[in-house]
Amino acid sequence: QVQLVESGGGLVQAGGSLRLSCAASGRTFSRYDMGWYRQAPGKEREFVAAISWTDSSTVYAHSVKGRFTISRDNAKNTVYLQMNSLKPEDAAIYYCHADPVDYWGRGTLVTVSS
Repeated sequence: QVQLVESGGGLVQAGGSLRLSCAASGRTFSRYDMGWYRQAPGKEREFVAAISWTDSSTVYAHSVKGRFTISRDNAKNTVYLQMNSLKPEDAAIYYCHADPVDYWGRGTLVTVSS
């Protein structure tokens, strides 16, 4: 069983930055592809970014490309999401996800004021 715990959310002004963390339990974290998703009120959960376990290659949603950076530290069992130039439309609950085991964290709330 893998547990994922997100942290780092909060209130930030538009144009500001936040760094989200997702700490994972379990000894096989380094073999999971990890991703971040988000869900805004009244909207469906959407993909934000992902990082592979093989070569740490990354992929981003078009809406965040160039502003967000996903990274991982396998020694710390942690994946990060650095979010810069935040916009009000980035406000959501951000969830961490592990693939292929399909585990989800409980999320961390990001609020962006205009």
